[in-house]
Amino acid sequence: MSFVVPSQAKSWVNVPENSHFPIQNLPFGLIIRDEEPTVVCRIGDHLLDLRAAAREGVIEDDEDLYIDIETLIDEGGPTALSSSRRQAYGVLLETTPTVRDDKKLRESLLLSIDDYTPLLPMHIGAFVDFYSGINHASNVGRMFRPDQAPLLPNYRQLPVGYNGRASSVIISGDPVRRPNGQQKLPDDDQPIFGPTKELDFELELGFFTSQDTDIGVPLPIKNVEDYILGVVLLNDWSARDIQRWEYQPLGPFLAKSFATSISPWIVTMDALEPFRIPGPQQEPPPLAYLQSPKIGHYNIHLEVSIKTSKMTEPQVITQTNASNLYWSFVQQLAHQTVNGTPIEFGDLYATGTISGTEPGSYGSLLELSWKGTQPLTMEETGETRTFLEDGDTLTMTGWCQGAGFRVGLGEVTATIESAPML
Repeated sequence: MSFVVPSQAKSWVNVPENSHFPIQNLPFGLIIRDEEPTVVCRIGDHLLDLRAAAREGVIEDDEDLYIDIETLIDEGGPTALSSSRRQAYGVLLETTPTVRDDKKLRESLLLSIDDYTPLLPMHIGAFVDFYSGINHASNVGRMFRPDQAPLLPNYRQLPVGYNGRASSVIISGDPVRRPNGQQKLPDDDQPIFGPTKELDFELELGFFTSQDTDIGVPLPIKNVEDYILGVVLLNDWSARDIQRWEYQPLGPFLAKSFATSISPWIVTMDALEPFRIPGPQQEPPPLAYLQSPKIGHYNIHLEVSIKTSKMTEPQVITQTNASNLYWSFVQQLAHQTVNGTPIEFGDLYATGTISGTEPGSYGSLLELSWKGTQPLTMEETGETRTFLEDGDTLTMTGWCQGAGFRVGLGEVTATIESAPML
């Protein structure tokens, strides 16, 4: 049973205006406190230490459940996160005096975000990247197959995806080192080896799964929502020149496996529930196993900014919306399991690059610079960019706008470092 915080609800914790983390959100993350891991719930610029809250009897659960999200759900079941969020809401509501009026308890349970560095929120066993942004797929088709239809014949029939590399998923703030690899210039007979010259970002959302399925047992689409834990921002970094040479016939490999950055706060589906919207008209209608009984898209505003090493302030280079996804979260996951593939708790699924229909809404530099032919200009310094350079900091953010509040995903950011020497 979903729990949607009333839009008029307020917390006794001071939440800055336009914060991504009002009481209507309450996302989950993981930190180290006193050399031990603890699950936290974010509100404004503070963290509610749920392990300490359980120890003090402020919430009902055993404190040992909150050493990580895996343990919480393994012991408490797939609805444990929703239950914990409901309890956190009760503690943080402005009319609840238990922690509000007890200074010692408040100082023990409520932590400043400035004092802690969030970790990856959970161990990621598998990572899958879809290709569900139809405008991005169309732009790529126009660039690389100008004499053909932009979309391949299967695009509107099934969610295209590939298995990525879970071991290279990193948390926001971790640097990204420019990858080495083979590239082949158009006029050369032989490939060359070296650092990518076309390092790019991909603006995506990611979602985590909340429970396992058995091998050989497809997951009916009407049940898929019960298997989605929550959403993060995701940047699936790409080396375009390496990718062009290696991807035929089997698809991305080294060009995509070197790093994938995610934001640290898992925003629950309960928090996103008020922002459901219909997706684009799917034509032809999808096959029955991909037909969801509920609308499954979300009105999430998304932005990307760049700050070069010479700039004092970042510059927003694109703005778009998650409504531009062709295939929804539930359609992606239903398709993943239809052949009997088992999913496991903590698997990470990415949507694919989310682009709008206009140049200022594209979700990658490949599109924004149109394959390097239309450089972007940094207004502060006059620098231009077709792809990312060493020292550039790339930041993504996103939020749902409510009536007087935002439910946000925070940020995912990384600075580009030079390639390793061999």
